Amino acid sequence: MKFIADFHIHSKYSRATSKATDLENIDKWAKIKGVQLISCGDFTHPQWFKNLQDNLEPAEPGLFNLKGSSSGVKFILTTEISCIYTKGGKVRKIHVVVFAPSLEAVEKINQKLGSIGNIRSDGRPILGLDAKDLLKLVLEVSPECLFVPAHCLTPWFSIFGSKSGFDSIEECFEEETKNIYAIESGLSADPSMIWRIPDGRRVAIISNSDAHSPEKIGREANIFDTKMDYPSIIKAIKEKNPKEFLSTIEFYPEEGKYHYDGHRLCNVCMSPKESKSYSELCPVCGRYLVIGVLNRAEKLADKEEGFVPENAIPFKNAVGLKKIIGEALGVGEISKKVKAEYEKMVSKYSEFDILLNVPIEDIKKIASERLAEGIRRARDGEVSIKPGCDGVFGEVRIFSEVEKQEAIRQQKLL
Repeated sequence: MKFIADFHIHSKYSRATSKATDLENIDKWAKIKGVQLISCGDFTHPQWFKNLQDNLEPAEPGLFNLKGSSSGVKFILTTEISCIYTKGGKVRKIHVVVFAPSLEAVEKINQKLGSIGNIRSDGRPILGLDAKDLLKLVLEVSPECLFVPAHCLTPWFSIFGSKSGFDSIEECFEEETKNIYAIESGLSADPSMIWRIPDGRRVAIISNSDAHSPEKIGREANIFDTKMDYPSIIKAIKEKNPKEFLSTIEFYPEEGKYHYDGHRLCNVCMSPKESKSYSELCPVCGRYLVIGVLNRAEKLADKEEGFVPENAIPFKNAVGLKKIIGEALGVGEISKKVKAEYEKMVSKYSEFDILLNVPIEDIKKIASERLAEGIRRARDGEVSIKPGCDGVFGEVRIFSEVEKQEAIRQQKLL
């Protein structure tokens, strides 16, 4: 069966997350978004794990339903872990996503990690453990686990990150490299960038929301056509089978917080070519810029821009529906008008169906022509983007400034 999956989110027990991120709201918003398979998130946290044990019931092998829910949404057991350690004379900061096949496996993983470090203070625990040793520990508990380096090019906390990462998977995992089958793209990169890197062609590329609130579920995701059970999904990822792992859904990478090089405090944001002309130093304060994922990908690449490997899993770029509605109305996406329009539209179709599948003529039956045109432009890539850098999101524009002013004028008339 065909379904959309988001394998990486956080619960209310992670830092800087919404207190509304409980199982009921995760289930509700996954349904609204059109995500049929959603991560439980943060399974290492003792209180959250108890919540999972009490409120999830077995469904298909390795998947779960929320007790009492009729949403049809399934849960899969995954979590993010932060490894901070010294290797090769440098401090390394690597985030990974761990998939587990059962609550019993999770319990064993948690027992082992609890004896190594503090897993109670944060839903995404920070361990002074080599990522290679964490991989070995997880696979000793269950060979069915999947271990995925998270947001692989993000500067501060990733396997290829400019600040604390490595230049290859093998440099990080050594003899355990054979057990790395996938990496996560992250919001600031897409597969077209990662394919240029040797490791980006060897392993699968998955894409997930890393949501810190229920409303952010599905901002990146994966589309499968397999049996909806844990073994089938893991097999499709490991084999990079384009008949089963159909595509990923991606942010426009320029919209991510670390796409360009920059220095937020000095209001400096530069393309790799521009930053190279300044020797990657901030022209305002003279300190080193935070090197973004585009620059980092360029440095690791051995293929030219535009290269697509054989049998690559394709991808689609998407803009969030609330963003498009706000652009169409000429108001901010958190406004009451956007909320009302959004709720009206998702009462008819899921957000992903609206963004990707519903014919534009049918969208015009539930929304204005201008909004339908905004959705068409987003689908066709007719957008302009001011790239993000150094922790600041980029800005997507679907309508021109003239069109925006006209929308504001119309709203005033109404």
